Amino acid sequence: MPVRPISFLRAKLTQAGWPPRSRVGRIALFILGLDIFLFVLEKFVVAFRISSGTSLAGWVSFLTFVSIALFSWLLFRWVRDRVLWRLRNRLIVTYVFIGVIPVILLVTLAVTAFYLFAGQFATFIVTTGLNSELKSLQAANSAIAHDLAGRMQTSAGPNLAFESLRQTDANWKDRQISAYLDGKLQLNSSPIGDPAPAIPAFLKDSFQDVVRDRDQLYLRVADTVRFGARKLIVVSTEPLDRHLLEHLASNLGEIMLYPKGLTLRKLEQSQSKAESEPDTDSSIRVKKPEGEYVLDTGKEPLGPGISAGSVPAATRSGDRLVSFVTTVFVVNWQTGDTNSPAAINVQTRLSKLYERLFAALGEFAPAVEFLLLFMAIAFALIEFIALIIGVGLTRTITRSVANLYQATQRVNRGDFSHRIAVRSKDQLATLETSFNSMTASIEKLLAEQKEKQRLENELAIAQEVQAQLFPKEISQLESLEVHGFCRPARTVSGDYYDFLALNSHKLTLAVGDISGKGISAALLMATIHSAVRAYTLETTPVVNVPLAVGASAGSGLMMASGLQGSDVSPSALLSLLNHQLYESTPSEKYATLFLGVYDGINRTISYSNGGHLPPIIIGHDGSLRRLDAGGMVVGLFDNQSFDEGCAQMKAGDVFLAYSDGVTEPENDFGEFGEARLIDLVRENQHLSLVRISEIVAAAVDDWIGANEQPDDITLVLARAR
Repeated sequence: MPVRPISFLRAKLTQAGWPPRSRVGRIALFILGLDIFLFVLEKFVVAFRISSGTSLAGWVSFLTFVSIALFSWLLFRWVRDRVLWRLRNRLIVTYVFIGVIPVILLVTLAVTAFYLFAGQFATFIVTTGLNSELKSLQAANSAIAHDLAGRMQTSAGPNLAFESLRQTDANWKDRQISAYLDGKLQLNSSPIGDPAPAIPAFLKDSFQDVVRDRDQLYLRVADTVRFGARKLIVVSTEPLDRHLLEHLASNLGEIMLYPKGLTLRKLEQSQSKAESEPDTDSSIRVKKPEGEYVLDTGKEPLGPGISAGSVPAATRSGDRLVSFVTTVFVVNWQTGDTNSPAAINVQTRLSKLYERLFAALGEFAPAVEFLLLFMAIAFALIEFIALIIGVGLTRTITRSVANLYQATQRVNRGDFSHRIAVRSKDQLATLETSFNSMTASIEKLLAEQKEKQRLENELAIAQEVQAQLFPKEISQLESLEVHGFCRPARTVSGDYYDFLALNSHKLTLAVGDISGKGISAALLMATIHSAVRAYTLETTPVVNVPLAVGASAGSGLMMASGLQGSDVSPSALLSLLNHQLYESTPSEKYATLFLGVYDGINRTISYSNGGHLPPIIIGHDGSLRRLDAGGMVVGLFDNQSFDEGCAQMKAGDVFLAYSDGVTEPENDFGEFGEARLIDLVRENQHLSLVRISEIVAAAVDDWIGANEQPDDITLVLARAR
């Protein structure tokens, strides 16, 4: 059946994480809904011209901003969760933040610093040119002042051949020379007949700077020469005009001079920080020796400017344009203040600055160029090698992590045979090797678990089979009641007990303990069980069996074609079992076995004990009798004879047979012991046999405590009636 579009869209949105389930997501949705509601309400109010509608606009703007911020954060988290899930992407982002972004910042800083340096160098060339012109003008003015002073001392007059100098020397073409003797104008030589500049009050002995006089900028120097009581002041002036700018812009670029538009305001110490801040965004703080000033560029527009030179053409693709602005402090010739500096904008090319920078190196310039080029190539090569190494290391990390992830997916699907191909010798390779070792161990453990499960299943079957060997329904005699109890220490038991009713008044009791534990002991127990039942209940062929009852030393072998089971004595049965076990089992396998035949007519029990713990008859009066007649353990040596004994049982007497699993368990106080067992039976002799066996088993469990049961626990009880 085709999927409906709405269900498909809903599944896709849910897979993409929409709607958000986080607290931030729910808050963002709520604010967005509130924002939309207020927006619609605002439009409704505005449409009906309700005056209160204007107050909603602020809330709508605020909620819109908050919604955008919250959803931006949710988008960032979504992108982070999707993009940064893979380790490779995380490493890429890490490298970007650690390597790329710092390099970009350093390159940006270097480029910005280089551009600022280039601009500063360009303006430095211009300001240095202005200073050089001032120094040249100062030297000429000093020579003229001393020459005029010498002439005036000899009354030769101040006439000098300035006109001829203007014609022969280009530097004198626009210069104006003015001389004052004791404050009176003595000489004014101007190429265009400009009036002599007045001597300002701030002028002392010498002066050298850019001045503003009659709204024009000049390079002006002044020297004072004293001879006798007289004082001669010589002032040289050169206009800061296009001609001078053309000279400065030669082999550099375009120079733009803005004579007006800047104002320098001094900040008073008592002004607060708020008051000392500039009034406009174009204000700049300037520190001078006499205090802190604010350079205000927004009071009036700069200009009109004086332009000289032209921007040179680019010589290559990387020959970028450099444009930088600086200020030149200008002295007001009338007042002496410097609050209205001029601005100079220089536009040139990197190639021109390079030529000016390396021009002084002469023959060493190619060597410096080669060194810089070599360093650039070396740095690029190092960066390239670092990039290759970084990519290689990243690939080894991501490949190992990807291999581990794929391997875990295979293991999660149950494929423990998968192994990772180890290709390196680093810590990740060791981790891959450890993962392979872990999967191999798990695979081996699973195989062992399967084998253990198989053995447990077989043991469970063996337990069920062995449980069938113990008597289920016991035929009680009129004069004797019997009860047996066996609890294996493991799944199957090596202990054995059985009750065989021979007729209405005879009963065979068998109690045994097989050497060892587990399956082998259980198999040997089954063999003894079968043999005892076969020899007791069936006609038994007897071959080369030593005489048992009343046999003397050196007696011969009994030869018979058959022997009726009810007539076989316990000692003869033990001899037969000993021979069979000796022939059919390994030499280290043996068993202890007690066989007794109870005769209800005579109330006697005939028995023979093959190495088993001697059973005890606890009389109704508390007396004890041990049934210890017999011989060696069964199956260890061949041709063994066993003694036979007989005991009388009176009404109320209790027959007690047990295995060493009852008396040998230990704790901090020692063994459980036979005496404690006898006391328990004697104290509870009046109870039923089943209850007595429960009391004994509980006492043994309490004695063992939290420890594991060390051996099989077998208890056989019989009581004469």
